[in-house]
Amino acid sequence: MPNSGDYRVALLTPARWADFEALFGPNGACGGCWCMWWRQTRKDFEANQGDVNRRAYKAIVRAGPPPGLLAYDQGGPVGWCQLCPRADLPVLARSPLLKPLDEAPVWSLSCFYIRPKHRRRGLTGVLIEAAKDHARRQGATILEAYPWDAQQKKSSSTIFTGAASTFTRHGFAVAKRRATRRPVMRCDLDAS
Repeated sequence: MPNSGDYRVALLTPARWADFEALFGPNGACGGCWCMWWRQTRKDFEANQGDVNRRAYKAIVRAGPPPGLLAYDQGGPVGWCQLCPRADLPVLARSPLLKPLDEAPVWSLSCFYIRPKHRRRGLTGVLIEAAKDHARRQGATILEAYPWDAQQKKSSSTIFTGAASTFTRHGFAVAKRRATRRPVMRCDLDAS
């Protein structure tokens, strides 16, 4: 995986699980999520927050293929993005705002987690570029994201999907806007 400035990006494999746990900490990054938000019904997600979600995601990592990318600086893991075929994230299909736009085989760049002291340093952009490269190598032609429109009020509970302006800077365009705050953005990997 590529290096960009002070960061190195690698696939989340079973060998890197301890790094993922270290990055997410005992609370699973955002309230016990462990990156299971898009993979479960809301009822199941709420019931499983914390260790159940951690074990479920560890099983996903073990089973493969790698479900995302870790970013490292010299001190260890500092960032994460979930990257996988959209079909692996069933909640997207059930969402009125994020349901499929068409029948195209799409990969999703659905979540980010950046250590607080590494935020606002361009690390999300580094992860987006690495995600584009990896998805392209896996045969993907379209990469989709569901960012928060940064012109609206942000909170940590909404920005875990990234900011629309960051995606725009990295070759994504709004494909559909069913809600002002949450566009569906796409990047044509054949063209970028």
